[in-house]
Amino acid sequence: MKITFKLFATLTDYLPTTDKYTNLVELDLPTGTTIGQVITQHRLPEKWVHLVLVNGSYVAPEQRLAHVLQEGDTLAIWPPIAGG
Repeated sequence: MKITFKLFATLTDYLPTTDKYTNLVELDLPTGTTIGQVITQHRLPEKWVHLVLVNGSYVAPEQRLAHVLQEGDTLAIWPPIAGG
């Protein structure tokens, strides 16, 4: 199945070099892949995975390991944002 995977801010460093400037990559994943599996496969530090959306809908931390992605989904992940 194919999904769009988007990373923002400092997490773009975990994308292939050619995709860092567009902040997204198309992934071809096995059916039944979860958000947690995508996070693990891309070696995203757990403390940096803050805001997770699938097709624009928030996915709570306790649901991420079990949330199964579907064909055509867009998975977007933001790190914690600090400012002043």
